[in-house]
Amino acid sequence: MAANRLRSKSEDGVKCTMDVEINYQDHFWQSEDGLKLHCRDYPSASAKSPIICIPGLTRNARDFEHLGEWLEGKRRIIMVNLRGRGESEYAKDSKSYHPKQYVHDIIRLMDELDIPKAIFFGTSLGGIVTMIMAKMRPERVAGALLNDIGPELDQAGLDRIGSAVGQGRSFDTWAHAGRDMAESSSDIFPDFTLKDWIAFSKKLYRMNSSGRIKLDYDMKIAEPFDSKGGGSGALWHALEASEAVPTLILRGELSDLFSQRVADQMLEKLSKAELATVPRVGHAPTLEEPASLDAIARLLQRID
Repeated sequence: MAANRLRSKSEDGVKCTMDVEINYQDHFWQSEDGLKLHCRDYPSASAKSPIICIPGLTRNARDFEHLGEWLEGKRRIIMVNLRGRGESEYAKDSKSYHPKQYVHDIIRLMDELDIPKAIFFGTSLGGIVTMIMAKMRPERVAGALLNDIGPELDQAGLDRIGSAVGQGRSFDTWAHAGRDMAESSSDIFPDFTLKDWIAFSKKLYRMNSSGRIKLDYDMKIAEPFDSKGGGSGALWHALEASEAVPTLILRGELSDLFSQRVADQMLEKLSKAELATVPRVGHAPTLEEPASLDAIARLLQRID
């Protein structure tokens, strides 16, 4: 069992660390093709629907760790490492790095943990997995957060992601990793300081046994990546399965992947959806922003 320390804000706005520990358990389960997969499980005595967090293409469970602190044990929250990311094993066949396979992996996890229904928080790729889950197994979805993602993607964002995914990089220090991210991604988080970039890099990178700081995913996830933009009829149909599901559509104001036009079209199709915009953030909001947390609180209140 591991623990995160709960951070709070004092009255003068300065962050401090409280003597409260938010514990999580590392849980491993097996996929249908024999991979050992990993998630973080933050337990709760609450009978409310648990949350399952699904990260983006190159991301991992660490993207959501602040939510374990934020919820303070009031609701169970599970943060998944998709196959090929974090502590989950790498796939032998890169073709299995596919949203439908991720859905099957997560259903096996839910069955193993005896979770009949959950609220899904999906960032980018995780949002696509969430939409497909709602189409394939609508009875398993109690609510959804679609973080800067929709059934139609802008080419500029796909080109940016496609140029970076699978490009192995390594650094000697976390400061070097942070500075590199600041140079390549300052337009996504224009208000980040170097301290913020270092903290951000610690979610995307890991230190290996040789002391080098390397990306924490299988470079082969780039092989099936489709950089073709435009709309997906299949995803629009999948979205329609969420018509009556309480949904939060979150969009970064500066996003180059998820347009305002598509967000508005999604809002028209989903009768129980709210659209919230995170100011001065690109693709994708970290979910630590006040606007994100306020919108998440509203979503959970609607579901409860």
